[in-house]
Amino acid sequence: MTPRDLGFALLVILVWGLNFVVIKLGLDELPPMLLGALRFTLAAIPAVFFIRRPQIPLRWLLAYGLTISFGQFAFLFSAMSAGMPAGLASLVLQSQAFFTLLFAALVLGERIRAHNLIGLLIAATGLLLIGINSGIGMTLAGFILTICAAAMWGMGNIITKRVGQVDLVSLVVWGSLVPPLPFLAMSLWLEGPQQIGEALSHLSLQSVLALIYLAFGATLLGYGLWSRLLSRYPAAQVAPFSMLVPVIGLSSAALLLGEQLSELQVWGTLLVMGGLTVNVFAGRRPRSMPLNQRG
Repeated sequence: MTPRDLGFALLVILVWGLNFVVIKLGLDELPPMLLGALRFTLAAIPAVFFIRRPQIPLRWLLAYGLTISFGQFAFLFSAMSAGMPAGLASLVLQSQAFFTLLFAALVLGERIRAHNLIGLLIAATGLLLIGINSGIGMTLAGFILTICAAAMWGMGNIITKRVGQVDLVSLVVWGSLVPPLPFLAMSLWLEGPQQIGEALSHLSLQSVLALIYLAFGATLLGYGLWSRLLSRYPAAQVAPFSMLVPVIGLSSAALLLGEQLSELQVWGTLLVMGGLTVNVFAGRRPRSMPLNQRG
């Protein structure tokens, strides 16, 4: 990977890692469903007027938008509004890797290999340690909702695999047209016109900057650069960078929000990261050495 592209990869990880602190700040003044509606409206418009629609059937575009965009973030924003710390949210959400494996086995018939199962069990143990510590800086509802968000992300990944080769930026932009209406409907139902009106009439600079970051930074810039990397390098070379997201998420939440983990949550965090590491790296076969370099 060239130094420039390595810089892009690290920039994406930084942007996505800080994303959880920004969500927390946005939720200080905006209810979760309204935050989702505004985020994806800004992500889609005006970008859809400059980026060609992905050449996929409408049903797959709707399925993508309803799972990886609406479903994932409806659960995630609700989780963080219900007391899920930003740092732990960045970590627990990475369980999407294991939901993707399970859904791929169930829906696509893909085989789960031994190292995948070992990684899943290690990470599940870590999630259990984190979950049983609800009430210590984290609510059980927030934890369960974050797991649901990870499951929706995993299902969205399966839909992306079924779609096949497609411009990721185009898919993200046009997929962002799907969530605003469901988010707005949920906001009217759960939050009500009065809360929506009050939030919009008292929109502060903090909320505006949070929306700009979520729409243009985390969504368009992040996926744009990630798409560039995936188009230039093997997925196996790019994907491991995503494991740094919870590292940035946990660190930034501790520094900027003062979040702290209990001892059991620290052990749970280490186990989840260990499970992800096994899942990503354990199944790789070392490259064969040239004959003239073999001992």
